[in-house]
Amino acid sequence: MRVLVRRCWGHLPAGGGAGRRSGPQWRSLAGLGGSPGGEDGGGTRVREKPPWRVLFFGTDQFARETLRALHAARENKEEELVEKLEVVTVPSPSPKGLPVKQYAVQSQLPVYEWPDVGSGEYDVGVVASFGRLLSEALILKFPYGILNVHPSCLPRWRGPAPIIHTVLHGDTVTGVTIMQIRPKRFDVGPILKQETIPVPPKSTAKALEEVLSRLGANMLISVLKNLPESLNNGRQQPPEGLTYAPKISASTSCIKWEEQTSEEIFRLYRAIGDIIPLQTLWMDNTIKLLDLVEVNSSVLTDPKSTGQAVIPGSIIYHKQSQILLVCCKDGWIGVQSVMLKKTLTATDFYNGYLHPWHQKNPQAHPSQCRFQTLRLPTKKQQKEKKLLLCNSALSS
Repeated sequence: MRVLVRRCWGHLPAGGGAGRRSGPQWRSLAGLGGSPGGEDGGGTRVREKPPWRVLFFGTDQFARETLRALHAARENKEEELVEKLEVVTVPSPSPKGLPVKQYAVQSQLPVYEWPDVGSGEYDVGVVASFGRLLSEALILKFPYGILNVHPSCLPRWRGPAPIIHTVLHGDTVTGVTIMQIRPKRFDVGPILKQETIPVPPKSTAKALEEVLSRLGANMLISVLKNLPESLNNGRQQPPEGLTYAPKISASTSCIKWEEQTSEEIFRLYRAIGDIIPLQTLWMDNTIKLLDLVEVNSSVLTDPKSTGQAVIPGSIIYHKQSQILLVCCKDGWIGVQSVMLKKTLTATDFYNGYLHPWHQKNPQAHPSQCRFQTLRLPTKKQQKEKKLLLCNSALSS
């Protein structure tokens, strides 16, 4: 896939205002003390050019691509960009570990599990999808600080789920920002490099992640080739256009049939469907909607589909296309398969559940057999329920 890339910003002028000064200024930009170049606090001479000693912090597939690019740079002896590469990741329930750990082990790179960050000497740190706040004391251990590869055009979509929110909100343009880490807060540091790309129509978050991960990895390598200059030319994030991308919870996957349009439901599906299946309620049973499809106009003009009164959540089985038509706020979506105890095609669900219900209840209005919004308990309600159960157990 060929992606057209353009820069969001140019180089700052060589004098005046926020332009360059005689010495490196990244630490003042990042809100930190000290200055790279010359000697560090311990009297050790700081490198002024590559090859760099890099400590990488990451977890997921997006971060894995950045690590792969750093590893390739270390293996490239002709260019001499990376001399040393070690990895920090977070513990995982899986014995294999997260994608970053898997790649590091496979590539025979030293791996540490947070909060262990090793005791070696490094020139610069690199973060991608790490999800942990880094202290000022840790940042100051790196003469050139810590860089972050963030998959959005900051300050839009600060936070842990920028790609999901890009798709969820129907953004037509996105990008990657290489920025400087600040302590105690996520995604607020100065921008070193930023590039945008168009969001492909109907792209899923997973597909967009693949594109952005490659773009971000290439941008990082570009910054490392001219690291001191890139740091000196950093610019503060503008106050305009700030939005947040919080983590997605299970409740986000619950479709609100009366409130959400078909476009909003499809965006939700493309944003989180690969992570959390969309959910709904049918006859007091939770149902996961696995495969959503847009409804062909010929299906909507079928008299069998339009000949009955419907409300949001109403379900009609369309035999010819073998899909469930579900009514939402402004139209219809198609569902090819669901999970109710086990995975069922639309035809299986109709034959095993919908059709028998209508046979048993011939006088009932179709709306009684509709999908309804699933209301998951909040964390506060879950805590209160646990406390109530504990108190009940103590008193019995």
